[in-house]
Amino acid sequence: MQPIELKKDIYWVGCVDYDHRDFHGYSTSPEGTTYNAYVIKDEKNVLFDTVSPGCVGALLCRLSKIMEPERIDYLVINHLELDHAGSLAEVVERCKPEKIFCSTLGLKSMQGYFPQCKDWPVQAVKSGDSISIGKRTIVFQETRMLHWPDSMVSYIPEDKLLISQDAFGQNIAGSCRFVDEHDPADFEFRVREYYNNIVLPYSPQVLAALPIVESLDIDMIAPDHGLIHRGKDSVKRIVDLYREMAEQKPRKRALIFYDTMWHSTEKMAYAACSGLEELGIPTRIMSVKQNHHSTIMTELGQCGAVLAGSPTHNNGILPLVAAQLTYIKGLRPKNRVAGAFGSYGWSGESAKCIQGAFEEMGWELPAAPVRCSWRPGHDGLKAAHDLGRAVGEALLKKLGE
Repeated sequence: MQPIELKKDIYWVGCVDYDHRDFHGYSTSPEGTTYNAYVIKDEKNVLFDTVSPGCVGALLCRLSKIMEPERIDYLVINHLELDHAGSLAEVVERCKPEKIFCSTLGLKSMQGYFPQCKDWPVQAVKSGDSISIGKRTIVFQETRMLHWPDSMVSYIPEDKLLISQDAFGQNIAGSCRFVDEHDPADFEFRVREYYNNIVLPYSPQVLAALPIVESLDIDMIAPDHGLIHRGKDSVKRIVDLYREMAEQKPRKRALIFYDTMWHSTEKMAYAACSGLEELGIPTRIMSVKQNHHSTIMTELGQCGAVLAGSPTHNNGILPLVAAQLTYIKGLRPKNRVAGAFGSYGWSGESAKCIQGAFEEMGWELPAAPVRCSWRPGHDGLKAAHDLGRAVGEALLKKLGE
């Protein structure tokens, strides 16, 4: 298990987890993820972050190729979530550091997870605090709610390096460590997947943090998951992509997700799609039975229009549609145009329930929900088609087209 040198005397010593499949509720299939940790050799040797429980052996093995773990003087814990700090107790026991640095709120998390930290040499830091480790300086910047209250990043100005914790990360498992070694299209997809399923609710905080990042002289961003951005062009691309995603400007693209019992709602989904496509709006239809809720959310992140459908079930909606709406609502996407539809045999509440969920999210609703009893005939399919067209026209108006 070899460490990877990123810059002179700066190394990646993390762990690749090929088997991880559920990351904060979204699917990392088929790849897995990485838990990145970094070491700087200087007058004071520093380890930044640790790894998930069960991966500490890989971390210590890689570290041992650089120095004996007992030679680590400082630990910097940018984020206390257990995929990064889960092995902290083992690392502290092995390394016996002089100091452990974390944010003020990180100290609270540490006390909650590791009661034994009362006996550790912990020092809480705040934005703007810095420490000298010899030839280098570490400057700390709190990034609260990106994506936990305790989150912070570490900047090493002498090396133009930002160790960015969860920000700018992705879930990619493999032997490559750098963005420029990976397929560009897949990389962008993985960034969007990560952002839309993890970071999206904190977009206002992202927009506040980006000017701070841009004010720094950076030619490498090393996140705690995935690939490392090296070179100013790579740094600029990821910052620009984060700004685009955080601004949540509507895009000319539509998503229709649905569940169905006897294919009636499914037929309505395809009819609604035809209404959107007539207007030249690229549209994707996704069954909640066939697609993970995080896959649907990743697609939604690129869509300015969203339609959802369900048959009526127990005077409400089918459980998978309800779960999808709950998941979306928690991530708080903004600036969408939406529509609801559904089939029914008797009472017919489903479309109204979906419309209500969209209203709670503050989305624009240009048309009443469309309901169709039993199997949709020509009139029912036309109503679904017209719903798709109404939503599409509202989106185009929003885009100024």
